Amino acid sequence: MHTLSLKAARFATLPNMFYSPVKPEPLNQPYWIAVNETLLDELGMPSETFQTAPNLAYLSGSLAEYQPQPIATVYGGHQFGGYTPRLGDGRALLLGETVDNNGKAWEWQLKGAGKTPYSRFADGRAVLRSSVREYLCSEAMHGLNIPTTRALALIGSNDEVYRETVETAAVVTRIAPGFIRFGHFEYFFYAGREAGLKTLADFVIGHYYPECREAGNSYLALLQIVFERTADTVAAWQSVGFCHGVMNTDNMSILGLTIDYGPFGFMEGYDRRHVCNHSDHEGRYAYHAQPYIAHWNLAALANCFEALVPENKRNDLLEQWPQTFQTAYLKYMRPKLGLLDEHQDDEELIADMFAALQDKKIDFTLFFRRLSAISNAHDDALPAELMALFGDNNPQLFLRWVGRYRQRLRAEKNDDAARKLRMNQVNPLYVLRNYLAQQAIESAKHGDYREIGRLHRCLENPFDERPEFADLAEPAPEWAEGIAVSCSS
Repeated sequence: MHTLSLKAARFATLPNMFYSPVKPEPLNQPYWIAVNETLLDELGMPSETFQTAPNLAYLSGSLAEYQPQPIATVYGGHQFGGYTPRLGDGRALLLGETVDNNGKAWEWQLKGAGKTPYSRFADGRAVLRSSVREYLCSEAMHGLNIPTTRALALIGSNDEVYRETVETAAVVTRIAPGFIRFGHFEYFFYAGREAGLKTLADFVIGHYYPECREAGNSYLALLQIVFERTADTVAAWQSVGFCHGVMNTDNMSILGLTIDYGPFGFMEGYDRRHVCNHSDHEGRYAYHAQPYIAHWNLAALANCFEALVPENKRNDLLEQWPQTFQTAYLKYMRPKLGLLDEHQDDEELIADMFAALQDKKIDFTLFFRRLSAISNAHDDALPAELMALFGDNNPQLFLRWVGRYRQRLRAEKNDDAARKLRMNQVNPLYVLRNYLAQQAIESAKHGDYREIGRLHRCLENPFDERPEFADLAEPAPEWAEGIAVSCSS
């Protein structure tokens, strides 16, 4: 018998119009690929008794009977701007939940465990390629202190799955406080089921945002906190060069989590128009567009609350959100530059810095890391490692910016050594570059999972330099430009 004592998820206490019971489809001869022992420890679960045959069967969808009954939830969503009225968990199912040693509840999902009533014409499976990427990036984002779903285990099988080519199957066990999306509200709103929408809003307030009950209008308070959390998460993405790739409303978490790791990517060379999704031909979800799309998605969510929140209050939130986002963005960007004080010219200083990087396609991650070594003295030579990022380019625009930056540091009496330490605590040295994920995937295809484990150990702490991971801090090689990441998984 498996040792994972899950109880029914709180979501299952909602009326059955919110979900459907499902039976996972078993994998043939499943096997462990990776287990997140750090997360097991956080959950208060002993790692030495986790990788058992019964637990393998349980987390691969291969048990004959599940208790509690797994469910798949129903939602709609705007996909690339167009509304789809019925989406739902097409390849994810909710197993149940556990409570950690701190009393925090965690929902468990299996992603890739077969068809659900919401799979439409899909097979409900996930492939090894996308599952490795989700497993690694969930924990990489957690290491970066960015709100995210978590990945607990990765299980494989030699079962064939058909995408652009024939691939092998995998299942990710992912956990989060909750998986409710903007699209859950849209489903009931566009179906004209206002009672269901109100029930869902009351559920979210009761279980996740109880402080909203103290407000004059608890539904307005709910919208406000979702607006704030979304601003903070997207600002955090921008600060590390992360591109989600598919910011549809059904991929937006009501808890402000990063959710659904499909065609994501961390920028290599800085390009504000960078598009990480091979399928996004119009650049709707480009790096520079992410804040605007978040605003668009929040407008779609606010629209669902027309019966619960007065129109003028919803419009106020939407009008205020750009400033809400900018405040969050500066909260992340000032420390990246080591700035001590808030200044009215901060937005201009940051924008001009990125303008200096744009044409040169300077490595996003390494630029900030190496900028920490600069001195604030006007005539001191710039760090050789920093200038090496510009190669043979003539960085006149950047050099002019450096003069302003140094002047600002001197005005703050910003000590060089202390600033470097601060900057290196917020500017990662290691991120999950696409080519690193691809190398781990290629090894995994041949049954070698060591690189998955190595990347996971490195990305758990992306800020501290460690000699054994020196190769993981290198910019992408030329061959990596050919890596295409699309919605297919």
